[in-house]
Amino acid sequence: MIQSLNFRLADSLPSGVLVKMEAELASESPDKRDVELRRRVEKYLDAGHGKCWLRQPVVAKIAEDALMHFDGERYRLLSWCIMPNHVHALIETRMQFSLSGVLHSWKSFIGHEANKVLRLEGEFWQREYLDRYVRNAEHYEKVMAYIEENPVKAGLAKIKSDWLWSSARFRIPGSAAVSAAS
Repeated sequence: MIQSLNFRLADSLPSGVLVKMEAELASESPDKRDVELRRRVEKYLDAGHGKCWLRQPVVAKIAEDALMHFDGERYRLLSWCIMPNHVHALIETRMQFSLSGVLHSWKSFIGHEANKVLRLEGEFWQREYLDRYVRNAEHYEKVMAYIEENPVKAGLAKIKSDWLWSSARFRIPGSAAVSAAS
C-alpha cells in the first residue's frame, strides 16, 4: 500500500493555532473541513514558523540519511522532501513493517541525532502526523508532484531540482545537485 505522509517539528504548528483553524471550519461539512484544514496547515507550515531546525544542512542531512537508510528493505521511498519545519514522504511499506513503525524509527533517530548536534533536549517532532493512502495512478502523480514542488511553492527554490533536500534533485538529469553528486 502506498501512502503519503507529512510530519513536522514540535514548534512548527502550535496547538492553539490548530484549534483556531478547526474552530473556524466547524460549520463546514466534514469533507470540506478536512480539505480546507489540510490546505491551511500546509500554508502555515510553508510560511516557515518555528525554529526551522531542518533548514540547517547538518540536520537536513541527518533526516535525508534516515529516510534513505532502509529504502528497499523496510519500504520503498518513492518521493520525499525535507522542508525547514516539516517532512513529506511517499512510501510503500513492506508487508512486515507498519507505517507507524517506520515513522517512529525515522522520528526517533532524527530527533536524537539532531538534538545532539543542536545541543537541545526534549521533543523534536510533534507526535501527530498526517497520512493518506494513495488511491490510484492519477493520485500518485499528484502527490509526487506536490511533494517535489513544495519548496518552489514555499518560495525556497526557483525549480524543484534546485532544492537540495528532495528526491526531485535525483530525477532531473543535468541538475546542479545531480552533477555535484556524480
